[in-house]
Amino acid sequence: MESATVPPGLTGARLDVAAARLFDRHSRSRLQLWIAEGRVRVNSRITTVPRQRVQAGDRLRLRASVPIVPSLPAQHLALDVVYEDADIVVLNKPAGLTVHPGAGRPDHTLQNALLHRYPQTRRLPRSGLVHRLDKDTSGLLVVALSARAHARLVDAMQVHRIRREYDAIVLGVLPAGGTVRAAIGRHVRDRTRMAVISTGRPAVTHYRVLERFAQHTHLRVRLETGRTHQIRVHMEYLRHPVLGDPIYGGRTQRGAGLPEKLRQTLAQFPRQALHARELELGHPVTGEPLTFTREPPEDMQSLLRQLRRFSRP
Repeated sequence: MESATVPPGLTGARLDVAAARLFDRHSRSRLQLWIAEGRVRVNSRITTVPRQRVQAGDRLRLRASVPIVPSLPAQHLALDVVYEDADIVVLNKPAGLTVHPGAGRPDHTLQNALLHRYPQTRRLPRSGLVHRLDKDTSGLLVVALSARAHARLVDAMQVHRIRREYDAIVLGVLPAGGTVRAAIGRHVRDRTRMAVISTGRPAVTHYRVLERFAQHTHLRVRLETGRTHQIRVHMEYLRHPVLGDPIYGGRTQRGAGLPEKLRQTLAQFPRQALHARELELGHPVTGEPLTFTREPPEDMQSLLRQLRRFSRP
């Protein structure tokens, strides 16, 4: 049981806001859930209304229930650590590494590797993971190593204070950059896919053109929201799917009219050409602004070199 007294500066604040300030090891969204479940008492009385107002001197008591991950094995896997301190670690994930266990991949994931290298993450939801990258997307992601950092990173992600930029190579030639504002939800027929649908959650993707080739475009993409498969879905929506994407149409173009060597390279590219190159955030504990950048791995760099060599428009 955790307890705290509401200070004068929080007089009139919503209960969930006050709780997030006083119990800052937990995210506001998790506290809202616990309030709804009756896990928060105000002056010994249970309340299930997050918007209830509190007054100075009110005593809040929280019965937290943080999920533990006892069943996942800790496994030694190589990690490319970009930055590390007591509260967070920033990793450069290789393509091919699944972030957390799921259907068809019960272990040997990034989450298993985190449990091995950072045993303290067993006490955190999803071992400290606050966002994810698809298995075949490479690049940067931040992981919490402490409860306080986890709560603040979750809140920062929800209000879009963590900036993420990607490199993407897409099919077709885009004339200019732009913004896609199109809601994303589960596909109505194929439940393994996401799609642009009117009943989905709001999703915003900004993109600009870096290079144009004969039949492809190299883009810099910035996420404003973080829906599942967002870039891949929005690029398919524009009819310019990410090259190599087996789910959203990136393998449909045969490269007719291109040199044979380039056609073979395109056909053999083993994944979607998508890389999380830049991560910008305020440190969840110190507030220090942090920016990390990693160029795309050699498979994408080699592909770009061949596109430049053989297929200038």
